[in-house]
Amino acid sequence: MKLETHAWPATYGDRAQPRMGFFTDTSVCIGCKACEVACKEWNQIPMSIKGFTGNSYDNTVALGANTWRHVAFVEQTLAADAREGESLVAVAERQAAIDAGVHTYQEGDGLRWLMASDVCKHCTDAACLEVCPTGALFRTEYGTVVVQQDVCNGCGYCVTACPFGVLDQRKDDGRVWKCTLCYDRLKDDQQPACAQACPTNSIQFGELSQLRERAEHRLAALQDAGQRKAQLYLADEQDGVGGAGAFFLLLDEPEVYGLPPDPVDPVRDLSSTWGAAAVATVALGAGLLAAVFGGRR
Repeated sequence: MKLETHAWPATYGDRAQPRMGFFTDTSVCIGCKACEVACKEWNQIPMSIKGFTGNSYDNTVALGANTWRHVAFVEQTLAADAREGESLVAVAERQAAIDAGVHTYQEGDGLRWLMASDVCKHCTDAACLEVCPTGALFRTEYGTVVVQQDVCNGCGYCVTACPFGVLDQRKDDGRVWKCTLCYDRLKDDQQPACAQACPTNSIQFGELSQLRERAEHRLAALQDAGQRKAQLYLADEQDGVGGAGAFFLLLDEPEVYGLPPDPVDPVRDLSSTWGAAAVATVALGAGLLAAVFGGRR
């Protein structure tokens, strides 16, 4: 399985480690937010009180400079009766789900909660790292992406480059902060704080190649059990970011969880773009020369 990224492992030589990452199985997330608390406590992240948003129990809203883990709560209403000519089989399936315990205050309807702990994706093709002018972002010996705050100048290029909206600047100093995949803990042979605190093993940490294999087996089991929309997100090396160091098993489309359906590294095709621009410039120059000298005859 191909897991190479820019500057890893070649530049580390003998110090290179297996690429490490997260596999988040959202099907067993219970929304306890233990990961959020553990992340804040270990990394000494300032509080980020958003107040009551009215959006379910999601009170952290999104990832940011002071929120490196964000547990999303998605509410989906399940109607027990037939709607718009649906088959009796579909109705029966929803009714079985409601009878199993997803009741709401609405008579005859049910509610499904989709919960997912989001985090920096530590992309294989990391646009944030590629556009950083100071080298503040670097690829570690574990294949993860980390920001060095003492080198960051607050230019914000990485913020706009990230296709997931992960990176953010702190208002008090302007520097960028994000998940480090607990780089300091990894160097001491400890797993990240969030994975250690997760009570259901929804957040799984380990070698990325092993996690991907485990995720494929879990996906097959869920699909066999009737979860037709279950899918792996960011586990494909052929996607727009070359796969990610933090990938997910989702029970619905990525958009439902607030994730982009087809994320793309915005600088991936930069070389071909500049090449096309150069060709166009040469052609334009040739045309102007022809017009100037051709008009003197």
